Amino acid sequence: MTPFERLKGIEAFVITADLGSFTAAGHQLNLTNSAISKSVARLEDRLGTRLFERTTRRLALTDAGSAFYRTCVRVLADLKEAEIVLSTQFREPVGRLRLDVPEAFGRLHVLPLLLQFTEQHPYLLPHISLTDRFVDLLNEGIDVAVRIGGTEQWPASLGHSYLGRERLIFCASPDYLAKYGTPTSVSELLSHDSVLYGKADGSTSPWLIANNTGLVERKTMEGRIIVGSGEAQVSAVKAGYGIAQLATWLVRDDIRRGDLIIILPELTTDGLPLNLVWPIGKQLLPKVNSILELLRKELRINR
Repeated sequence: MTPFERLKGIEAFVITADLGSFTAAGHQLNLTNSAISKSVARLEDRLGTRLFERTTRRLALTDAGSAFYRTCVRVLADLKEAEIVLSTQFREPVGRLRLDVPEAFGRLHVLPLLLQFTEQHPYLLPHISLTDRFVDLLNEGIDVAVRIGGTEQWPASLGHSYLGRERLIFCASPDYLAKYGTPTSVSELLSHDSVLYGKADGSTSPWLIANNTGLVERKTMEGRIIVGSGEAQVSAVKAGYGIAQLATWLVRDDIRRGDLIIILPELTTDGLPLNLVWPIGKQLLPKVNSILELLRKELRINR
């Protein structure tokens, strides 16, 4: 079956689902009730499943029909945007753009870029979600996402661009170090109070420490305090609750201001990878391609 044949009947099906009858769909498409009914029936035969429950009063989508409807609506929307891309009327970013970014990283590093970019492109309408949960780009209609961590094996349906890895450092507040001393070795470091990141499953992120052979060991700590947010970790460290291992992107300004002090800089190590991710093919849209170019340039981690 050719891709063109797969599209047969989809428009009739979607409009019928929207309007609730073959007659209303026929009026909108300038076709007869019979032509719409036969088009949907052929589609059902091809798929091998019923898409509608037919009653004398109204049509209702089956469970399979509802799932297929959502996919068809997304496909038709993508086709519409592809037509816009090929038209000469729009060559700059326009329309609604869905972005998903990690909460702290997004607020500190992505949101300022997007606000400035949107000011320069007034017809672009960003819808930005800041969350640390896993987001399914295809099912949730996301155009571009920033991912910290995650798989290194990407599905064929997603495009991705590697931006580098986090750099992790140990740090504490000046007041804490004045009170308890600055560790000068790994053994001393491990004896101090720690501020840990707590995961949703109740576990904590271990400290990553390179040994004499260069291999990184994972040290599980008890934790003076455990919090489920990177920014909350920073607040707890600044309040003097202990030492934390944090990404440089999270504490760069605090280090520069002297609110936090780097401890044992020789223990600086790589953290999680940072990637841009998008549904394959969407980079053809000016609104998506322009954001990808901006974020590739501004978010890339220099070694």
